[in-house]
Amino acid sequence: MTDETDTPNIDQLEVAEPLRRAIGERYLTYALSTIMHRALPDARDGLKPVHRRILYAMRELKLSAAGGFRKSAKISGDVMGNYHPHGDAAIYDAMARLAQDFNVRYPLVDGQGNFGNIDGDNPAASRYTEARMTAAAEALLEGLNENAVDFRENYDGTLSEPVVLPAAFPNLLANGSSGIAVGMATNIPPHNIEELIGACLHLIKTPDARDETLLNYVPGPDFPTGGVIVEPRENIAKAYATGRGSFRLRCKWEVEDLGRGTWQVVVTEIPYQVQKSKLIEKIAELIQTKKIPILADVRDESADDIRLILEPKSKNVDPQVLMNLMFRNSDLEIRFSLNMNVLIDGVTPKVCSLKEVLRAFLDHRREVLQRRSKHRLDKIDHRLEVLEGLIIAFLNLDRVIDIIRYDEAPKQALMAENWSDKKPRATDEGDYRSPLPAGEGQGELTEVQAEAILNMRLRSLRRLEEIELTRERDALLEERAGLLELLGSEDLQWARVSEELKETRKKFGRGSEGGKRRSDFAEAVEAEEVPLEAMIDREPITVVCSQMGWIRAMTGHIDLKRELKFKDGDGPRFIFHAETTDRLLAFASNGRFYTVQASTLPGGRGMGEPLRLMVDIPNEAEIIDLFIHKPGRKLLVASTEGNGFAVPEDDILAQTRTGKQVLNVKDDVRAQIVHPIEGDHVAIVSQNGKFLVFPVGELPEMTRGKGVRLQKYNMARGRQGTLELDGGLSDITTFTWEQGLSWEMGGGKTRHEPDMSEWLGKRAGVGKKPPYGFPRDMKFT
Repeated sequence: MTDETDTPNIDQLEVAEPLRRAIGERYLTYALSTIMHRALPDARDGLKPVHRRILYAMRELKLSAAGGFRKSAKISGDVMGNYHPHGDAAIYDAMARLAQDFNVRYPLVDGQGNFGNIDGDNPAASRYTEARMTAAAEALLEGLNENAVDFRENYDGTLSEPVVLPAAFPNLLANGSSGIAVGMATNIPPHNIEELIGACLHLIKTPDARDETLLNYVPGPDFPTGGVIVEPRENIAKAYATGRGSFRLRCKWEVEDLGRGTWQVVVTEIPYQVQKSKLIEKIAELIQTKKIPILADVRDESADDIRLILEPKSKNVDPQVLMNLMFRNSDLEIRFSLNMNVLIDGVTPKVCSLKEVLRAFLDHRREVLQRRSKHRLDKIDHRLEVLEGLIIAFLNLDRVIDIIRYDEAPKQALMAENWSDKKPRATDEGDYRSPLPAGEGQGELTEVQAEAILNMRLRSLRRLEEIELTRERDALLEERAGLLELLGSEDLQWARVSEELKETRKKFGRGSEGGKRRSDFAEAVEAEEVPLEAMIDREPITVVCSQMGWIRAMTGHIDLKRELKFKDGDGPRFIFHAETTDRLLAFASNGRFYTVQASTLPGGRGMGEPLRLMVDIPNEAEIIDLFIHKPGRKLLVASTEGNGFAVPEDDILAQTRTGKQVLNVKDDVRAQIVHPIEGDHVAIVSQNGKFLVFPVGELPEMTRGKGVRLQKYNMARGRQGTLELDGGLSDITTFTWEQGLSWEMGGGKTRHEPDMSEWLGKRAGVGKKPPYGFPRDMKFT
């Protein structure tokens, strides 16, 4: 052991660069990589790198639309190994999405096996599924072998991959795209190819066309799952002009008559990217929580098509009212956002308008046409060179045979031969005279022509072949002249692009399978607001709320004295008759009123549910009273310190679970009493036995506040020697002066005091001793 330590010499370390700059540069590199090579699509072919590499790898595997299928594991493995050095799961998920006809308007992958469904189920593992390209994918790749686009090295430099695909149709808008990068995102809905090509043709004819004009050709998105777009036309026009906006998309539904006045709603198309299973779960939750009381049941009768059944609670319900509630509370209506953030020329991210995206596609198609024409021109020049040599060979066939038969270097001899000099045919090798070495390099044939003559088959040496060669040469010369004219004229180039687009429209347009528009347009029918009470069947119920706050609704008006079951240690507190159309008001000690729909109360078979969970009553707050709301009535609210006021009952209805604050209380003060005002005078009694009567007119009417003093309480020394209120509010009621005041006594008796003049005073007075026979607990009931 030694006392020496292995502590490194920190002083010798040198910081290469500041941490701030190092982190900033690396994060910027990551951000640019995410934007350019992962999340944002290219405006020209509408693909992200992973999708482009998948299609290119499938092309290399020769998985054409008319060919056979290959295992998805093979495809994703090739993509990962050759072009896309990321996880195979991410590659397979991207490929599976291209095969889902409910996600992609024009699928680019033809899948065989389980590739997921609209319920949200995941595709089967890649070892179980097979795939090949579709005709749409082949249209995107058309021209790759004609130098239509640039190629670059793959990630390890062993292979090459296309920078962008030729793209025979505007795939960015046809299939849409979505992605989240660093600091920016994109979300583009799918469209109809027929309409997009119509807009492109108009843009070719009128390059300075306005965005509003393009809307005549592209009225809006065309979602693969159909649906009804209810966004106003002016909003759609603004979204396409700015590249940002949103579209309201609703399900497609119809009313199915069941006979005898009964009916049901059948949903046949659901909004884009809404999972059917989760949609049904959400609707079932709305039924269970009774947020839509006019909906009785939801069923899924879907097979190959969508068929969701919405069953109303009553045949008297208006179907439009029911569907408007469904649109408001479920994903039967969604808002699909538009954020046309794309890479222009594969480099610059920009939020583009519809016109800019179509212009980027058209410019790309023109460039592809130019490159393919130049490539074809090079091929023609090469072929013409070969044809000239072959024709020379046919005109001097005997001499060519002699050279090939007797010369030691036939290729060089063919290139050195002067074909204008006619030489007799050699009878043997001794009779042969070689053009080498004196005439080496002086002949008419090039190396390419000589090679072509040497590679010519014997059966081609017939007379008919010469005529065919001459015909082919003439045809190529004519084609070459046409290509030169095309490359020299911009108008001819746009005319050719238009022809190509029209051919694509025939293949994928309205007349093809799946080419018709699927999403319809309609105006949003906003039905009048109908109160829920008007849509609920009026049925008698008995509301039961226990001492611990568990509430339930018994069917029918039962005997209020009937013995009911409660949880252990619990018992009855509020029991009263009501109807399903009633609204219940709960008053808590925190001074808040809470509103509960009687139709949403749990059934009476169990013990019910805690009222605190149905509305947000804090744990420290106590439920003071629970009663039926009566429109137009006024209530008297009061706190433990004797403050209170009158409040219209219509003003205390709460629209949210958190209730509505009416009586302001703080510290140890609590709300204690709420009482309907029925009469012209108020009777109040304190805990220390003081009784006071004053007119109702002295009560201020408020919607919220601390209130005014109703009765005065003296201060007294408490047990701890501190000043405390001598008593406090015990109970309060209202009565009509002419009829006098009555209160309950023990043994079921009631006492009536016709003249209350002795206790009449001003509000905020102390009061006097209660009338003879008043209960000792200082309560009116």
